[in-house]
Amino acid sequence: MTGSSLTQVSAAWVPLAAVLLLAVAAAGAAFDGAVAARAEGRPWQHGAGVPVAETARLLRQRRRRTVAADRPLELVGTGGLVVVALLMVVVVPLGRWTLGDLPVGIVWFNAMDVVVWALVWLAGWGPNSAHALVGGYRFLAQALAYELPLMFAITAPAVAAGSLAVGDVVAAQEGLWFAVWMPVAFLVFCGAVLAFSVRAPFSAPAGTDLAGGVLADSSGIDRWLLLAGRWALMAAGSAFAVAVFLGGGHGPLLPAWLWSLVKTAALLAALVWVRRRLPTVRPDRLLPFGWVVVLPLVLLQLLVVAVVVVGRG
Repeated sequence: MTGSSLTQVSAAWVPLAAVLLLAVAAAGAAFDGAVAARAEGRPWQHGAGVPVAETARLLRQRRRRTVAADRPLELVGTGGLVVVALLMVVVVPLGRWTLGDLPVGIVWFNAMDVVVWALVWLAGWGPNSAHALVGGYRFLAQALAYELPLMFAITAPAVAAGSLAVGDVVAAQEGLWFAVWMPVAFLVFCGAVLAFSVRAPFSAPAGTDLAGGVLADSSGIDRWLLLAGRWALMAAGSAFAVAVFLGGGHGPLLPAWLWSLVKTAALLAALVWVRRRLPTVRPDRLLPFGWVVVLPLVLLQLLVVAVVVVGRG
């Protein structure tokens, strides 16, 4: 099977893809608000409406300005996260349709993740504020901890499928999802999704001990773009995980595109639920754990996958 089994749609579908990504991200934010409301003993309906209320508040709020801010770089950092999330889903199939049937789709996603490094750091650098800058550097330290495990985690499905094309990886899971026999790679990738979207337990760059870190001096539409970008990254990461680990659109009864959406929503909800039950990890403690514990485990997983592939040879 090859990536050519997918149907590449025209660029005219990009706005619809953007709307769909933001809709999934908004659903994740609404579910997060509902979970928070239930935890506080309030009706879940009160929390589910938080994203809409917060959007209305921020769009009315006047932008604040810090002294000697590097405004162009700040704008790149705040507005770039939503753009990168959309670029991530370019290679993610929705059933049999995709915006970009790239032969190196796995590498493309990893490259977009690396761009997130620069954008979060610029969001911290641009305001010329101590809290935001420390938050940006915290993210760089955190990224050093998760990036190598993430890279090897998404290499495992590529090795099993014998291709870097996301369509090939999806096709190779027709009989068995990769998450079933690559659980370490799947769990590491899910952790990396929380990390590059700056969500707990990897939310130290936006921690309350830094008055919000990279979010400390953002307001109005700038703050909305940062918050929306974090949720969009989380949704994009969930969609990619569905494609490379959870069989993409494979499933009974429902059409393939609907299976892709259902699985993405379910995984996003699971990540939201998990993030609310884990304490924040300090970046200085995350780095040794990531390199000494997680990285060897992922490499061992990759070795097992390679042995299985050679054995099937």
